[in-house]
Amino acid sequence: MYSGSGFSDWEIGDVDVFIHEGKYHLFHLIIPNHDYIAHAISDDGVHWTRVRNALFVGHPGEWDDDMLWTMHVSKHGEKFRMYYTGLQRRDKGIIQKIGVAESDDLMTWEKKQPLNFPLSSEQPHYEDVNNNPRKWLSFRDPFFYHYRGDDYLLICARSSFGPTSRRGCVALMKLVDDKWEMRSPILYPMVYDDVECPCVFVINDTSYLIGSIREDIKVRYWYSERFRGEYHNFRSDLLLPQGNYAARVVQDGEHHLLYNFFFKGGNVNEHRVLPPPKELDADTEGRLFLKSFYRWNLMVQKEVDQSELPLLEAILSNPTAKCDIGINSFILGARSGYEIFTFKRLTHCFIWEGTINVVGMGKFGLVSDMDLQGNGYYYSFDISNGLVQIRAWGFNEQNVMQNFIFNNIQSNIFKLKDPKILNFQLIRYGNYIELSIDGQVKLTLIDYTYDGDRIGWYSASSELVITNSVFKFLPDASSEYASQESEEEKH
Repeated sequence: MYSGSGFSDWEIGDVDVFIHEGKYHLFHLIIPNHDYIAHAISDDGVHWTRVRNALFVGHPGEWDDDMLWTMHVSKHGEKFRMYYTGLQRRDKGIIQKIGVAESDDLMTWEKKQPLNFPLSSEQPHYEDVNNNPRKWLSFRDPFFYHYRGDDYLLICARSSFGPTSRRGCVALMKLVDDKWEMRSPILYPMVYDDVECPCVFVINDTSYLIGSIREDIKVRYWYSERFRGEYHNFRSDLLLPQGNYAARVVQDGEHHLLYNFFFKGGNVNEHRVLPPPKELDADTEGRLFLKSFYRWNLMVQKEVDQSELPLLEAILSNPTAKCDIGINSFILGARSGYEIFTFKRLTHCFIWEGTINVVGMGKFGLVSDMDLQGNGYYYSFDISNGLVQIRAWGFNEQNVMQNFIFNNIQSNIFKLKDPKILNFQLIRYGNYIELSIDGQVKLTLIDYTYDGDRIGWYSASSELVITNSVFKFLPDASSEYASQESEEEKH
């Protein structure tokens, strides 16, 4: 995991990943000062090493002498460009503008100021200093997009009309004769205060536009038959569940990778972390869904199938529980009350897969990081209503008046291909947790509450037939600080 930590545990801000010649380049903000844009590199898109910082705030009097905000890197001929957001001290930091820097090698960057740069929010399509009901102008988070021979910028902006709390839109600019010209918004949903970190990409000839929403700290998406066309919602437009933010998409060969940062509890001042990426795909109706990163399987060191798993134990001693261990299946259940069936995990970092065939109308789910007292993470599957939740549940030794922990950390909806059969995949890597159902990622988060050495299943008035359970070994997650030796120090 990577957090850019220094004095505090939440220094990483909005992220952008660019892939060049097999190397992953991460550019990110430094919170709360916003005084430079950091740069890290990776060979696998998961483990990062900090290198030379990309950009710093301008000198006093320059247009970006206050703060630097979100950026986007793209290739132009033999050079690379970084479009970025800047604020000026003279404006008290309330007017956001877009600037540009160039590089020959992605390592050394030089700010440029061609023609009408820096770019700023203008009428008639967008708010300006004379039409600014919030008293600060949104014009940030640029995203460069080349489409059918033309160059465009997508920008988090605000429409010049509409209710104050619903003016958030995605501004569009087009490069015409080396000058960026304003166009009407490519997306104005008339719902949100801002649509942050906009990004557009194409899957199966459909254009998708994603944005991060401050109101509920989630990432949502829209779709269109063409890039400049009218964008629409699906009934479910959630792309990443709560706590995941500032998402951007990068093409990695045939894979569309989704990167973002994660912070706990809806509090932006909590520990921020860059989790491993997810992959994007679309179903037959054009709806986006997430898949696990393809490199996880390249990292697997060893596999243990169901017949070789350690001894399964019922830790609550429920007298109505059953646990029948067969060669190819486990039959687990409890007629009344809970029972938790666990085995000792074989390594700290792992991929655990399996199939659950459900009998009865009762509750069931997975557990991980469990101890023999039942303290750990519970993954509940409500297959009647299509709801999955992860909760931290256990004893609270810090408060005898409320001697339990019961925190619902994250939830999402799902729909099974077969109403009684659930295929799961759980990835535990350092403090990263990822749960997939029928091949689609539904929970993705970082948490630090539990680290017990047992995993398994729970049942309450249900019978579970477990098959195809495979435990895959992943290498230990490396410490962020162990990877921070500079390129100069290595040589």
